[in-house]
Amino acid sequence: MKIQLLFFGITTDLVGLNSMSFEVEKKTSISDLKNILIIKYPRLKNIHEFAIAINEEYATDDLLINENDIIAIIPPVSGG
Repeated sequence: MKIQLLFFGITTDLVGLNSMSFEVEKKTSISDLKNILIIKYPRLKNIHEFAIAINEEYATDDLLINENDIIAIIPPVSGG
């Protein structure tokens, strides 16, 4: 099924894009997606520390992804 991935902050540099269409299997969880992205984009090795949002709502690792979901990959933010 097709989803949309949005990348923010350092993730845009690590992947080389700020958004893309992406195909996943049905019953893919956020945890599964993180593992898939690490394999496809090894520079995202710290993705387990990133926040993930589905359709503008923060998501937990066990949440299942649906067709046409918009998933944002949000790295930790430090301020000063």
